[in-house]
Amino acid sequence: MSRQTETDVQILYCTAADQQQALAIGQSLVDARLAACVNILGPMTSIYRWEDKTETSVEVAFIVKTTTECVDLAISLIKNMHSYELPCIVTVPVSGGCGDFLSWIRQSVAR
Repeated sequence: MSRQTETDVQILYCTAADQQQALAIGQSLVDARLAACVNILGPMTSIYRWEDKTETSVEVAFIVKTTTECVDLAISLIKNMHSYELPCIVTVPVSGGCGDFLSWIRQSVAR
């Protein structure tokens, strides 16, 4: 396994209202070949400011493994399926990693 740097792989960090929503979004992303894999993390407590009030809620985080080419389509799908007015969706460029794994991501989301 080689280590690769300067990739076109992206990670999206997102939150969902619950496990069901995260599962539905994750399944749709993988089925549409917009993600190679979606990791759904357990419930967490989120504290945030919304409409000038501090809020606390239980959410589920999910991590999407995709490519730069598919990011915009993936974000669009997530927003269309999401119940939030303003869903948390941030991209994190992958600067390196296991070359074989990064190749698998590219092959899995090949358009």
